[in-house]
Amino acid sequence: MALSQSLQQKLLQKLSPQQIQLMKLLQVPTANLEERIKEELEENPALEVTEEDHEDNFEDNHQEEFEGEGDEYEKDGSEDEYGQIDISEYVHEGDDEVGDYRLRDDNYGDNEEQKTIPHRIEKTFHEHLLDQLGMLPLNDRKRRIAEQIIGSLDDDGYLRREISAIVDDLAFRQGVEATEEEVEDLIRQIQLFDPPGICARNLQECLLLQLERQKAEGKKVDKAIEIMQRYFDEFTKKHYEKIQRGLNLNDDDLRDVIGQIIRLNPRPGGSVGELNKAESYVIPDFFILNNAGRLELTLNSKNAPDLRISEGYREMLKEYDRGSKKDKRQKEAVLFIKQKIDAAKWFIDAIKQRQHTLLSTMQAIMDYQHEFFLTGDETTLRPMILKDIAERTGLDISTVSRVANSKFVQTEFGTYRLKFFFSESLSTESGEEVSTREVKKILSDLVEGENKKKPLSDERLTELLQEKGYNIARRTVAKYREQLNIPVARLRKEL
Repeated sequence: MALSQSLQQKLLQKLSPQQIQLMKLLQVPTANLEERIKEELEENPALEVTEEDHEDNFEDNHQEEFEGEGDEYEKDGSEDEYGQIDISEYVHEGDDEVGDYRLRDDNYGDNEEQKTIPHRIEKTFHEHLLDQLGMLPLNDRKRRIAEQIIGSLDDDGYLRREISAIVDDLAFRQGVEATEEEVEDLIRQIQLFDPPGICARNLQECLLLQLERQKAEGKKVDKAIEIMQRYFDEFTKKHYEKIQRGLNLNDDDLRDVIGQIIRLNPRPGGSVGELNKAESYVIPDFFILNNAGRLELTLNSKNAPDLRISEGYREMLKEYDRGSKKDKRQKEAVLFIKQKIDAAKWFIDAIKQRQHTLLSTMQAIMDYQHEFFLTGDETTLRPMILKDIAERTGLDISTVSRVANSKFVQTEFGTYRLKFFFSESLSTESGEEVSTREVKKILSDLVEGENKKKPLSDERLTELLQEKGYNIARRTVAKYREQLNIPVARLRKEL
């Protein structure tokens, strides 16, 4: 095969390390920003947190390294390998100011700025169960089997794995030979732990465990237990007529039994420890206040400490610049220091750019949805997509998407995800474009105000929305209803 040469043109787009770092920082919510900064502080010794009484002993220790132990390198002829190292931009004064990315508002005092955000400390769901396991009189072998069972529970507290699979895991991973009967016996013991209903294989067993616990406490739940055992499918599908005929119950009796059942917890594991996401703390990234009709936006910067370039590293470069002997050892150290200082500057600039991008994006969202932030009325939300904010801020759509992802804003009417304010448009009969969020709000209000004995069908909901002037199809109503987690009319029916 003959060799040949050719000339080609290619158009490539490459991201610099700084751009990649900025994109990753944009995705980090405020709650995790402090952890990300701590990681950078550990990796880069040239980066440090500003302290009022900062005394850097690092300077004296490392200046000695520059002044001594370098004689063996002085005349080895290796200086030419590094050439002349320009460090002028690193040693001039006035380059070590603290990063001003915290965007502090002068209208707020020091006391408010220094408030710490509380974080709860608690046991996880699995730790809670292991503590109860320690109270059982079990030998080491059975305890390992029980720990394997507890470790197999999912976040909701259910045991989704087959007993045979648990037996195999014990044999292959822990070298414990167990029988299915032993595992089943320990499962029944774990099902007696708190909260009631854990270690169930399915929803029916979970609810039955809770009812059996109530019966043991002296409560009259016999009819509820019978319904769960014999008419579970009918109950989930709300075929109440079959249940009434089978158990000879009148409407009042059935209503009482249904009340006992719906008060049970279908997710017992979700009510204990950090896995209870419904009660997890949300740290807002932005705050919007209504000051006499004027909206004020502030950025939550409490988790972003003031960063600066280490003065000790800067003094090492100054000492090198003042010295007359510049051997190979010193030049290697200078190159290392320059790399670390450059990385520290990039990170500080990235934090500053992150805060600026977040603030400008949220400002555009606040201006676009100005009426909502004044009133809190969801029907005042305007149709808004990522492109609208990108055009206002001059940012790329992907950048706006990264900002909106996993970020929260705290208002006088509650804390919202930024994604909440983005919605498609829907045309009314007059040709006006309204937000689909407005339509969903009206749809939700219609369902809440319906007669639960005769709930509104999708066809009737469509007619009501069309009467209000919204040009909408039945399949669209069904889609919005599902997005709002509203069941069909038959499942919303009550006695």
